[in-house]
Amino acid sequence: MSQSQQQPALSKCPGCEEPPAAGDLFCGACGYDLSAVPARPGDRPTMALTVPPAAPEAAGAEAVRWPAAAETDSSDVPAPVHRPSDLPGTDSGGRPLAEQEQVQEQVQEPGTPGTPVGSAPVGSAPGPGPEPLGAPEPSAGAVRHDDRADPDAAEHSGDFALPAPDPRTAEHAAAAATAPTAGGKVCVACRSGRVDPDGYCENCGHAQPRERDHMEQELDAVAAVSDRGLRHHRNEDSFAVSSTALPDGSPAVVAIVCDGVSSASRPDEASAAAANAANESLLESLPRGTHPQQAMHEAIVAASEAVNALAQEPAGAMEHDAHRHQNAPACTLVGAVMAGELLIVGWVGDSRVYWVPQDRSRPTARLTEDDSWAAQMVAAGLMNEAEAYADERAHAITGWLGADAYELEPHTAAFKPDRPGLVVVCTDGLWNYAESAEEMAAAVPADAQEHPLRGAQVLVGHALDGGGHDNVTVALLPFAVRPQGAGSACETV
Repeated sequence: MSQSQQQPALSKCPGCEEPPAAGDLFCGACGYDLSAVPARPGDRPTMALTVPPAAPEAAGAEAVRWPAAAETDSSDVPAPVHRPSDLPGTDSGGRPLAEQEQVQEQVQEPGTPGTPVGSAPVGSAPGPGPEPLGAPEPSAGAVRHDDRADPDAAEHSGDFALPAPDPRTAEHAAAAATAPTAGGKVCVACRSGRVDPDGYCENCGHAQPRERDHMEQELDAVAAVSDRGLRHHRNEDSFAVSSTALPDGSPAVVAIVCDGVSSASRPDEASAAAANAANESLLESLPRGTHPQQAMHEAIVAASEAVNALAQEPAGAMEHDAHRHQNAPACTLVGAVMAGELLIVGWVGDSRVYWVPQDRSRPTARLTEDDSWAAQMVAAGLMNEAEAYADERAHAITGWLGADAYELEPHTAAFKPDRPGLVVVCTDGLWNYAESAEEMAAAVPADAQEHPLRGAQVLVGHALDGGGHDNVTVALLPFAVRPQGAGSACETV
């Protein structure tokens, strides 16, 4: 047996606010279903629906009074929730509510179905009780969507900022927060992060291209190209090309190529120090009239001293390279000087110099001998060249520049070519793909004599096409002879 609950007496109709007659189930003025008004729960205080104070210009506007929604209608079916757009009214600024701006979510109090909380903030009821539900938190960053004619009205009414943030503006703001300081490098990938000393972006982690990954230089009579290759994470080769004048005014052209020893610490610094020191030594001694072959010997000694100095730096200088072996920095060196009618070459290690005549029907030649295990085996007659260079120990060098070298033994040689040709100065990153003199001549473009930079680029491309397993560096020096220079001579030291 069900028991019907007596409906409470209402002082006025929730729909039109007219006082109903006693016992009426429907309002005589608007027909509102008075039986659908539930009894107010007595176990918690009443939550009053209020709106913020009106703006100064709308101080006289009548406050909006939202009627309480029924929990169920007469058929015990939950009644639809009232929304602010269901009834005419004004917003907190005193303007009529526009139809397109009245889609606002209703938030129900937990455990009280059908009790709406309007879009306006809910104030606390007088007397003791819990804090009002749905009250805006100052840090929530809420946004009102009712458009105001006066944008400054929000400051007086207590409303929040009207427009939603532009995602593009937010993205740029976030990028600006991580943007590098003045003078810092900017990431080439995200264009916003700062590049750390190790060459990685602090924002996206992208590895940055290093300045030495690919280098090119061209003078009137010499050109050089160096590339990191396809397998190494950095370029440990270095080069220096320059020109000067001898005491008689004739030109002298210099090319130095160095290859850092990867198993040593800081090989990139070793190769750069050696190339710069050798080049500066030659530029200082050649104009003074020092014989080019003696100048080359002195240049190799100066390069060795520069590399040795790296090992004498304080331990803290190598903290940035702690993941590598902390043995002494080391590198190989090969160089060529064209001075008058002489071609001077010098080397320590396994980098090479080739001679490619302009007339390709003439014989080509390799002008250096490697300081390597394979070369020693061939020189001792223990193995032929094919067998020696097929061995896995072939490229183990027996001579290098560095503090832990057994002894410094610079090699120099002087040549007097009787015909024009091209001098190829390169690291093993190139000659591994064109080892014999004939293979190197075949790889050199036919117009390299007239366009040495393009020729050097083609040779680097040849090594990359072959696999690019090592750093690749090559310098080309076109050699011209006077018509009367018919003889040739060769002196090796």
